[in-house]
Amino acid sequence: MTKRKELAAASQLSCFHLDDFIAGWIGGASSVFVGHPLDTVKTRLQAGKGYRNTLHCVLTIYRKETVAGFFKGLSFPLASITVYNSVVFGFFSNTQRVISKYRYGDGRHPCSMLDLTLASMLTGLVSVGLGAPVDLVKIRLQMQTQTVLAENLHLAGNAPGGTNIPLGPVELPGQRLYRGPLHCISSILQREGVQGLYRGAGAMILRDVPGYTLYFIPYAFFCNLLSPDGKASPHPGSIWLAGGLAGSISWVTATPADVVKSRMQADAQRQRKYRGILHCIQSSYRTEGLQVFFRGASVNAIRGFPMSATMFLSYELSLQFFRSL
Repeated sequence: MTKRKELAAASQLSCFHLDDFIAGWIGGASSVFVGHPLDTVKTRLQAGKGYRNTLHCVLTIYRKETVAGFFKGLSFPLASITVYNSVVFGFFSNTQRVISKYRYGDGRHPCSMLDLTLASMLTGLVSVGLGAPVDLVKIRLQMQTQTVLAENLHLAGNAPGGTNIPLGPVELPGQRLYRGPLHCISSILQREGVQGLYRGAGAMILRDVPGYTLYFIPYAFFCNLLSPDGKASPHPGSIWLAGGLAGSISWVTATPADVVKSRMQADAQRQRKYRGILHCIQSSYRTEGLQVFFRGASVNAIRGFPMSATMFLSYELSLQFFRSL
């Protein structure tokens, strides 16, 4: 009886591979360097003010902040998104093996499309637990150089006698709410508590559950399409192209939820404007129309390709290296 239990335990452990997490960490680090400049542009377009289009946003950042402006807030994503991607890819791969073990009796059995969908959705759900605070801090740091609206400074309506004076945007070039990632986290915890770190998490669930489904499934589909000979390991070029296409598809379709998430997370730098997801959607629609939910879609499509192509290629090559040892 003891021997049978030991064999069962060994069989369960065989489904868990640590190298998936390590390869995910390496892929995450490489993708951060590639995608962060465009991520900054995307965030400014979605949650900022005064940008006419993507090119105008890029030129404005460069003129006012030089090249360093595109890498604002990089240190925190570099330290955290690597861990985040490690969890995402490690969890997704290991969940596939657990599903295969449960359904087919063998963790190495190829997953069906239904299995991949379930594993992707579970990965999207789990990712929010770690990803919401990471995204929040990144966005708060990226938005620090933005024009501060008068309504966020409690200025409107404060004139003697209660006269309402319309006030336009106010530039405060020297003002910085946060000295860095740790100070940002500390400030949020002091002002809003632990729940403050998860502001926008609901919108992130709406983004990531379908988003990861439209990330991993297209990747698997394109890999199979680009490797008709059925090789176990696709060519690096096929991995790169499949990963890039999957990233663009995922990010473009996730843009509406991403806009809501970015606005809620950028909110409350001085005064909160949105009471929740529905209020953010309604307020954004009333003031800026339907097109606001597709703001940054072109940046997401462009940024999603090199980021995801680098992510998947680094992940797969790292995995092949570890398993060849």
